[in-house]
Amino acid sequence: MKETRTRVSKKAIHAPQVLNEAYSYPCPSSFSRGLRIDIKGVAILLISGTASVDEHGRTVHVGDFRARTWRTYQNITALLESEGSSWKDVVRTTCYLRDIERDYAAFNEIRTEFFQQQGLDPLPASTGIQAILCRPDLLVAIEAMAIRESDEGEKASQLDSKSNPMISSSIGLDAKADVS
Repeated sequence: MKETRTRVSKKAIHAPQVLNEAYSYPCPSSFSRGLRIDIKGVAILLISGTASVDEHGRTVHVGDFRARTWRTYQNITALLESEGSSWKDVVRTTCYLRDIERDYAAFNEIRTEFFQQQGLDPLPASTGIQAILCRPDLLVAIEAMAIRESDEGEKASQLDSKSNPMISSSIGLDAKADVS
């Protein structure tokens, strides 16, 4: 049977300078570090559970929970940036801690500092979960979802505002409203 519906555009997200691909592990794992989905002018970035892993797949900062958490945020930042996004586009995180009773206070302190550094307001929706992570040496992993206007949506918006003065006015008013 021939499929008649249009497929959603999707592609894998990579940041090899800081994080290897999961299928490159000695015991390969089958998932993308992230996935970009483009739907009608909107780009959705789904960042897989990311931990304190380096470009060779090694766990880094063993024995230092705080350094591991910072590295996890660094890895997610690189994945977001590889698609022209930032933490300001993040709408949701899911945070997995191996031992939530022991580590949550330190995790929340770092998350609060990191989000303040990023200038996030409002903050992303978030859930913290205690979980046994996929490798015994991992203590924290974070998933993220970002949503922003896609490159195609930005181009269409620019074309609309050039060809239609009413849209230009509306966009100008919205921009002024956001600034004040």
